Amino acid sequence: MERLGSLNIETRSGIGAERGRLADGMSAKRILVVEDEANIRETLRYNLVKEGYRVDEARTGPEALTEARRVRPDLIILDLMLPELSGLEVCRILRQEMSTPILVLTAKGAEVDKVVGLSIGADDYVTKPFSLTELMARITAILRRVELSRAGPGPTAEVEELGGFSLDRGSRIVRMHGEEVRLAPKEFDLLSYLLAHPGRVQSRERLIQAVWGSNFFGDRKTVDVHVRWIREKFEGFAALPFRITTVFGVGYRLDRLEDAASPAAPAAPAEDDV
Repeated sequence: MERLGSLNIETRSGIGAERGRLADGMSAKRILVVEDEANIRETLRYNLVKEGYRVDEARTGPEALTEARRVRPDLIILDLMLPELSGLEVCRILRQEMSTPILVLTAKGAEVDKVVGLSIGADDYVTKPFSLTELMARITAILRRVELSRAGPGPTAEVEELGGFSLDRGSRIVRMHGEEVRLAPKEFDLLSYLLAHPGRVQSRERLIQAVWGSNFFGDRKTVDVHVRWIREKFEGFAALPFRITTVFGVGYRLDRLEDAASPAAPAAPAEDDV
């Protein structure tokens, strides 16, 4: 393995364009690489193209916004240390405009950047220095999850209706009192899973398996971040027919409030309930 800048370079062979097309005959996925260090950016482009991906590049924060809006990539690799506009701010802005998955590159030991990045919309992160093998595996896992989430449950829609709330698994649309609540793919999948298992405590590990899959390489804090996003999406509504409760040290439980058996029933330790 040869070290170049902040990136570990290692020889790769035998995979080629099949990965970029997810091995299912689809056209090559488009990836936007946002990195100000030329040697890292060029190395990423070379290896991504070799894997069968189409690659666009940006060097600064403003360039990243321009290119993302122009090409609408399937995935964005985003360095957090960018000139002119930070990667965190780029991530925040893009997440408000599009649901494109974002994989952030963080410096070793930058725990705050990882947490903040996930909290404002990043889907996963890789810490520098990193190997191309790890990076490619994470890219493949993210793109596969997106494809599976877009596939939906089938031609017949399953609809969850609680009071003024509805979640349609066929169209992947959530509404509250007729107003659409826009959820990112994994936010939708997480809420859908919790609604399908009301009143039962779900550990973070179980939620990762059910929503992100066995190939997920990220931190289990991703679950906490996505629950927070769901809560934020609904905080503007006066009353909700469900509540997501944090069960301390374990995970989360969704309660259908209109199905609550007794107001006197003991509640598990909670924080920031919906």
